[in-house]
Amino acid sequence: MNERPTPLIEQRADPHILKAADGYYYFSASVPEYDRLELRRSKTIAGLADAERVTVWRKPDEGPFSDLIWAPEIHYVRGAWYIYFAAAPSREIKYDLFQHRMYAIHTDAANPLEGEWSEPVQIDTGIDTFCLDATVFEHGDDLFYVWAQKEIGIEGNSNLYIAKMDTPLQLQTKPARLSIPEFEWEIRGFWVNEGPSILKRNGKVFLSYSASATDENYAMGLLYADQDSDLLDPSSWTKSKEPVLGSRPELKHFGPGHNSFTVSEDGQKDLLVYHAREYTEIEGDPLWDPNRHTFVKELQWGADGMPIFDTPGS
Repeated sequence: MNERPTPLIEQRADPHILKAADGYYYFSASVPEYDRLELRRSKTIAGLADAERVTVWRKPDEGPFSDLIWAPEIHYVRGAWYIYFAAAPSREIKYDLFQHRMYAIHTDAANPLEGEWSEPVQIDTGIDTFCLDATVFEHGDDLFYVWAQKEIGIEGNSNLYIAKMDTPLQLQTKPARLSIPEFEWEIRGFWVNEGPSILKRNGKVFLSYSASATDENYAMGLLYADQDSDLLDPSSWTKSKEPVLGSRPELKHFGPGHNSFTVSEDGQKDLLVYHAREYTEIEGDPLWDPNRHTFVKELQWGADGMPIFDTPGS
């Protein structure tokens, strides 16, 4: 059924929904003003739409993290809450790129909406270039960090990297590059691989990501590796040559991407969380158009154990 998808939350891009062990769903996303970190929580996914919005951190007027607060993700890691995000010192553009670096704040509070949060700490990858869109995941006894970053000498805005972490704020290993923009659908408008998210199922580790400019050309790709392989070895990963999710003009659904994964209330269904627009007539820079909305839909699975993203539905 080609039913037009309905937004769960309007004007929230780069959405991240975490179902935590306390039974709550936690929601974080980029706000249109790019000026703060905002959380909400609910016992149900539908309840997130009208849940109280709590600002847990607001950008200062100046300094290294004083502008363009992008793509916050809340995670519960090793006994504490962390929000990973990207921020710039200003809107200055050098070498055709903003000057974002990656940061994290943390709290030990049981309820992160009520906690006292730390000051931002920079996550240093050892590469001093534009970087953003960090996520973390635990696998076995290890904690991994996955993100997007510009590498000098490689054409484009950003590639995808992975590293093992020593602590939730510090890398243990050097970055391993997993993917660069190379296919036609990854280089429309901008050469971009960004917005990684991890899902572990069926003996594999799946890494979804987004590519191209943030207008109707935005689309999602997929990498995957065997769960027992060396995740720091780029050769362990297979990259899909085709996008797994793209614009659907017939549904007025444009530029889907920057996703996360969560599960249904009963834990039986995997859910895809992502943003998209409902039109293409954008005035000026798409970055400043506020109408990237949060959508949630069920993630289907094929008989081969692979996820099926591009199925219509709310």
